[in-house]
Amino acid sequence: MMELVAGGQSNTCDHAKLVESYKDLGPLLSDDIVSFAFGDIYSRDSLSQQEQTMVTISSLAALGTERQLKLHINVGFNVVLTREKIVGTMIHLLPYAGFPRVLNALTLVKEVMAERGMEPEATQ
Repeated sequence: MMELVAGGQSNTCDHAKLVESYKDLGPLLSDDIVSFAFGDIYSRDSLSQQEQTMVTISSLAALGTERQLKLHINVGFNVVLTREKIVGTMIHLLPYAGFPRVLNALTLVKEVMAERGMEPEATQ
């Protein structure tokens, strides 16, 4: 999963930097975060990588955690989620998370697409 986070995109996340950024809070903290989230949770096979990522994107958008959301929107594109799936997921969140959170998430989708050189297309 860590490879999908980086995904060969220089503007996504360098997981080594992510791990290193938490080392000063505790020597094992960053390793624990990575091994739990990416080892224990993402290694389960009850959901596909695309489904896991859609759940993650939905949860982070609903929580309003933009920094992590941007990272996982990139992961979504790395696991071949389409723009339509990601935008459709955001639209589905409207009655649950509200307009402000969904609009913030859609703004991040546009940012990620621009950073990746993806052309925006109109959806229905």
